Amino acid sequence: MGPIASEPVHGVTDKEIRFGIVIPFSGVRKEPGRQMKMGIEAAFDQANDAGGINGRMLKLFAADDQYDPNRTVAAMTQLYEKDQVMGFIGNLGTANSVAGIPYALDHRALFFAPYGGATVVRRDPPDRYVFNYRASDAEEIAAIVHYLVKVRRLSPHQIVTFAQQDAYGDDGVAGVAKAFRAIGYNDQIPRYSFPRGTLDVDDDVRRLQLQKPPAKAVIMIATDRAAAKFIEKSHDLVPGLIYANVSTVGSTSLAEELKLLGPRYTDGVIVTQGVPAVSGYSSLVLNYKNALNKYFPGEGVDYTSLEGYVSASILIRGLQQTNPLTTERLVDALEGMQKFDLGLGASLSFGRAEHQASHKIWGTALDQNGVYQAIDLE
Repeated sequence: MGPIASEPVHGVTDKEIRFGIVIPFSGVRKEPGRQMKMGIEAAFDQANDAGGINGRMLKLFAADDQYDPNRTVAAMTQLYEKDQVMGFIGNLGTANSVAGIPYALDHRALFFAPYGGATVVRRDPPDRYVFNYRASDAEEIAAIVHYLVKVRRLSPHQIVTFAQQDAYGDDGVAGVAKAFRAIGYNDQIPRYSFPRGTLDVDDDVRRLQLQKPPAKAVIMIATDRAAAKFIEKSHDLVPGLIYANVSTVGSTSLAEELKLLGPRYTDGVIVTQGVPAVSGYSSLVLNYKNALNKYFPGEGVDYTSLEGYVSASILIRGLQQTNPLTTERLVDALEGMQKFDLGLGASLSFGRAEHQASHKIWGTALDQNGVYQAIDLE
């Protein structure tokens, strides 16, 4: 076992390293939260079976904020004070991160790989204790805009947005506007929106049906069930729409919702991904599948649990390089991890001015069977 720091380290004992995750245990985002937690735990369990971090076992504690940012700080406080966690990994929700990051910064606690692509977790220069694995929503949206305009040959005025009414949706819509400005289109993009945590999309669909000129594609910054409800309601009223989602929609749960409606609702629905295809055979994906089969038998592969596994694998690599183990030394070790390869097919890097490991985006679209197939975004 490696040496223990001379002063007690919050969340670290001679036997354990404790991390926390704040997710909804119920409601519209419970499934992505469950998947993220499961992916992290699969990586932790795999590392523990290999001896842990210099003999210390990794342990994940979860707290429920019900996807309500007003409850996030209380959940983080419970994890930090009662469960004595070292830091946080995989917290879900943009507005929840807005609420939670100040708490983490005030306590100098790691806020690692939240499940979200918003700018609030990507300050420039970066907050010292906030690190991301995934590409940002803005990067995913730019890839979607490029695909719709350059590959599908749509005119910008044929594209609209469907976005949640909160920081997540606002950030996404701002990303859409920025992506269009980058290609020289400065007109306002029509926005259809719905209240956070609801499935109230009927007014949006009626307005979309009446839009002139008719929309040909919708860029969606939404949650899984709301996105599915919008697709269900608009599919026949506005025929031929291209639906394009960012990955934080919750890929598998979106597919499951649409499969309940029938094959014509799944066919062609696009989701950009921050991880490679779960059907693939890269070394990282195979390691993930082996861990899932061993520690969560019967659970299917999922893009969100894969992201949790990747994020935790990066953190584990950082922990392995930190001795003695303190938060400050861990941050330094993470910032020193440049151009490393986990078997994703894309190089990952951190640095003092770069706290986002990946800028890679993969394209997928559902087929009639509700199975994601790779598509070329270029």
